[in-house]
Amino acid sequence: MKHIALTLAVLAAIGGPAAAQETPDTGDDSDISEGVDLLSEGARRLLRGLMGEVEPAMRDLAETLREWDFEGLGVEDLGRYHPPEVLPNGDIIIRRKSGPVPPDPPEGEIEL
Repeated sequence: MKHIALTLAVLAAIGGPAAAQETPDTGDDSDISEGVDLLSEGARRLLRGLMGEVEPAMRDLAETLREWDFEGLGVEDLGRYHPPEVLPNGDIIIRRKSGPVPPDPPEGEIEL
């Protein structure tokens, strides 16, 4: 066991300085620009591939939404509200425009 540890220590001592040496800088940026070009081409191909996979699902979703009947969802007339406001703390407020007050809920119901 001592022989293995001693051998590993000697190899690490010999190989350490050789691994730490850097190659001299020649000032040639062509390798870097070539690498950046390859990275950007890879990113383009990745995004095109993702869009190819997502596009059919998005088309199906759009078709499904066209078939839905939004009248029965209970969404009131959006013209009765002002556009949303975002407060500095991140809260979003949607104010109702002034007009007739909605009737009180029937007795026994809880307004949410």
